[in-house]
Amino acid sequence: MELLEHYLNLVLIRVSGYEVTVGQLLLIPTVLLFGYLLVGWVGRAAVGAMTRRGVNADIVQLVRRAIFILGMIILFITMLDLINVPLTAFAFVSGAVAIGVGFGAQNIVNNFISGWILIWERPIRINDFIELGDVFGTVEQINTRSTRIRRVDGVHLLVPNSKLLEETVVNWTLRDQLLRCLVRVGVCYGSPVEKVRDLLYQAVKEHPLTLDEPPIQIIFEDFGDNALIFEAFFWVNVLAEKNARVVRSDIRFEINRLLTDAGIVIAFPQRDVHVDGSIEIRQPGQ
Repeated sequence: MELLEHYLNLVLIRVSGYEVTVGQLLLIPTVLLFGYLLVGWVGRAAVGAMTRRGVNADIVQLVRRAIFILGMIILFITMLDLINVPLTAFAFVSGAVAIGVGFGAQNIVNNFISGWILIWERPIRINDFIELGDVFGTVEQINTRSTRIRRVDGVHLLVPNSKLLEETVVNWTLRDQLLRCLVRVGVCYGSPVEKVRDLLYQAVKEHPLTLDEPPIQIIFEDFGDNALIFEAFFWVNVLAEKNARVVRSDIRFEINRLLTDAGIVIAFPQRDVHVDGSIEIRQPGQ
């Protein structure tokens, strides 16, 4: 034991009066491993407890990240204390790091700060359906540097957090899950317009995902070039645009069936050609 203690007390590093022994050096990975596992366990326990209570996913992610960052800070300070290294020894290093961050990592810091702004202000939340330029997708995760978005075609995008704050983002589900939809149809001139209105209302009303409030509106929009134009406005409670597309498709199928059964023709482009004068038809060889 005395021999082991002797080797553990051997000084390996001596800088400005600070000494680091073999025992302290071996203690560092042990503390780091134990501390990392402990922080991970605390984070998982807190996340599990909040999930069981139905806490919002954004709050859960915020707490998990805060626990991890706070745990790493405490672990770092504890490790320095074990090897008798004061924090003042890192004053010069921290100053150099600050200068490096200021000049060489502006985008990283910008995205990092933007990520915390997104988490605190919550203009965009997990499971929100957003439109960013020509991209439509669901927010799956808001990370420190970027936000992961799943497009409607299943492709995942990693969008820098600063882009979500600097550009115009359409959040379809910021306040609620309500979405107004439109289905347009044109019927031939001479069709019974009151009957068309009633059939459109029936097709929308009978769909299980359409809402009674706000009320369904059937609008006789215009006398078109080739058809009488009707528009059906209705609201649905959906989580994503792809679900609204399915609802509109179902209603179009039903409208087509109802109009066909009623003998009402859905119009198609037509042109009447009027010829001035007479047309002479000659047989071959004449």
